[in-house]
Amino acid sequence: MPPPKRPAPPKTSAKAIPKAPLGLPDRDTLIAYLREHGEADKGDIAKAFGLKGADRRALRMMIKDLEEAGALGRRGKRGYAEAGTLPPVGVVDVAERDADGDLYVRLAKASEDAPTVRLAPGGHEAVTGAPGLGDRLLVRFEQLADGQFEAKVIKRLGQSAHKILGVIRKSRRETRVEPVDRKSRESLLLFEAEAQAQNLKDGDLVLAQVGATHERFGPKRGKVLEVVGREDQPRAASLIAIHAHGIPTGFSAAAEADAEAARPLELGGRTDLRDLPLITIDPADARDHDDAVYAHPDDDPRNPEGQVVWVAIADVAAYVAPGSALDREARDKANSVYFPDRVEPMLPERLSNGLCSLRQGENRACMAVRMVFDRDGRKVSHRFVRGLMRSAAKLSYEQAQAAIDGLPDDATGPLMAGVLTPLWTAYGVMKRGREKRSPLDIESTERRIVISPEGEVVSITPRVSLEAHKLIEEMMVQANVCAAETLEQKRTPLIYRVHDTPSQEKMQNLADFLATLNVPWNKGETPRTDRFNRLLAQMRGTEHGEIVNEVVLRTQMQAHYSPDNIGHFGLNLDRYAHFTSPIRRYADLIVHRGLIRALGLGNDGLADQDIARLKETAEHITLAERRAMAAERDATDRYVAAYMDDKVGAEFDGRITGVTRFGLFIRLTDTGADGLAPVSSLGDEYFIHDDKAHALVGERTGRRWRLGAPARIKLVEATPITGGLLFAMVSEPDATDPNAPRTRFGARRPMGNRPPPGKRPPGGKGRRR
Repeated sequence: MPPPKRPAPPKTSAKAIPKAPLGLPDRDTLIAYLREHGEADKGDIAKAFGLKGADRRALRMMIKDLEEAGALGRRGKRGYAEAGTLPPVGVVDVAERDADGDLYVRLAKASEDAPTVRLAPGGHEAVTGAPGLGDRLLVRFEQLADGQFEAKVIKRLGQSAHKILGVIRKSRRETRVEPVDRKSRESLLLFEAEAQAQNLKDGDLVLAQVGATHERFGPKRGKVLEVVGREDQPRAASLIAIHAHGIPTGFSAAAEADAEAARPLELGGRTDLRDLPLITIDPADARDHDDAVYAHPDDDPRNPEGQVVWVAIADVAAYVAPGSALDREARDKANSVYFPDRVEPMLPERLSNGLCSLRQGENRACMAVRMVFDRDGRKVSHRFVRGLMRSAAKLSYEQAQAAIDGLPDDATGPLMAGVLTPLWTAYGVMKRGREKRSPLDIESTERRIVISPEGEVVSITPRVSLEAHKLIEEMMVQANVCAAETLEQKRTPLIYRVHDTPSQEKMQNLADFLATLNVPWNKGETPRTDRFNRLLAQMRGTEHGEIVNEVVLRTQMQAHYSPDNIGHFGLNLDRYAHFTSPIRRYADLIVHRGLIRALGLGNDGLADQDIARLKETAEHITLAERRAMAAERDATDRYVAAYMDDKVGAEFDGRITGVTRFGLFIRLTDTGADGLAPVSSLGDEYFIHDDKAHALVGERTGRRWRLGAPARIKLVEATPITGGLLFAMVSEPDATDPNAPRTRFGARRPMGNRPPPGKRPPGGKGRRR
């Protein structure tokens, strides 16, 4: 790509004109007026100078001459401004990306041949998320020492005219872009000359932008910004998700250089933990290992039957210097993003899978916490050290669990007496404290998508929840609590992980749903985790257990990051921070630096400038986390749709997980696949959406499709490119609710619902109410 055009430095500003003199201005006066006002259209200029009749015609000719001479430039369809000038603040579109990945912007109202300005790297994601081609931004223009300008993001405004990620579809007469977003139904028509010039092929994945539509009717027209891949290439699902959600990919040469320059750390002033048989327990396919654990009985006679638990975490802060290119890009990414077929890491592989990964038998720098618990699981004390450790073993959850269940292998057998059995003993003590605390006990059914080397989905299987998972989870939770407590005690600012109490509206919705199951629930009572847990325990194992678990989960607020503490409702903790995963979460790195500063563990702790922008950082990493979750979910949906593609026409069992006026969302039992059964497929009558009862109710018969009901469906359509599944109902709706009031046909009507105007049930035409 040729280098983008740069604007000339703005001309020296003349003395501002307080008020335009009346009468036709000369050229210098007109330019001075535009310089002062930034931009104006012909009507504004004529009004400012009091021009009428022939003077207006003369003004139009003057403007035309100045534009042809290059002294004036266009701003949108009607506006004009002095050529080569930039306003202090302006609305821009991201127009180009150069070979180094830098983005260039152009004023939104400028013509397409207007010069572009480089978007300042770093920091903009804090308020915008990662911008991409076609995005519309509010920026501040700043002049650099070399006279060039750069744009700094103030706010992301959305997308310019709209950008579309789609697939090229070619026919004999035209080339279109078919959106990959299942919510978008309108394709984009490309000019054939452009399609040929860019050598676009059927099936190309492209990023396109909608242009001006000159035709009154017909499809929108646009242009391709870049080709990002092929729809038929292996792992296209995650590629689409990455581009659709603006997930930052790769690393700059400077960040890679920072990582390559890193070297293993020696003991130095660190605490030597290499004699502790710390082990890592992770998923079988994990490539990075950022936490290790070890436990033993407390030998303090004042703490009978007490336990000591060590949690050691990779010392990422030792390798990622504040303010470095590596640090800036880690902050921009904010977290690693995990797809079924790939990982987009927060740190380069040299660190994430190398020097920061707690590999078996290799010396690794770590931040470790020693926690002491009494026999009832209450934490008595803790202390942090900056140490050097050597992992005694790398185990999977399944390996560790099998060993405890009496089936040790060659790796776990030698660890039973000295490592694994003490770990489970300590967990037994910690579990007593957990049960007393009563955090939310919501069961989440995760599924593992197995991808072949060729990128095909081989199987979708449920992930089994093991006690080994719970052991690691509880030890990590307690280490996170220790980090928050220490930073508070040392009066060091930090980023908390907070989770608010459910809102009154959500509690009302839960009570309304439970009423449909005849389950009592006092909606006026203050939300408490133990109360939710009693409900979940009561319903577990019943026909409604799964959907009650789902609805209780939906009742909760979303956890987020904040420098202000409101506690963590779900974990039932007064203070909580993320400390245990600094390889994949920037929040944890901030907490590590805070501990280093608070405890005097080095000169690479939290800097004053980082403290000054903790609120900004917390907002950014929260948005980045949600962006990652959406991308991961979309990629999973596409892989599931690809897996189901050859099963169209087959029937499956599932459960209704969502009820809307336009249809039912259904989750299949075997695969966990989610799809839509449109209201048109539910029966030959008009269905009313009873939102209070969470049901669709037949106007004529009163029969209902209710939330949580089992369903037998037929797969009608699977669209891998969008991740959409379309179902048709095979099973029949439930019988009439005997408690509902009757309609004029004798059927039961849900309270407070009527058909919309003009919608009458079959056979009801012309009858009075």
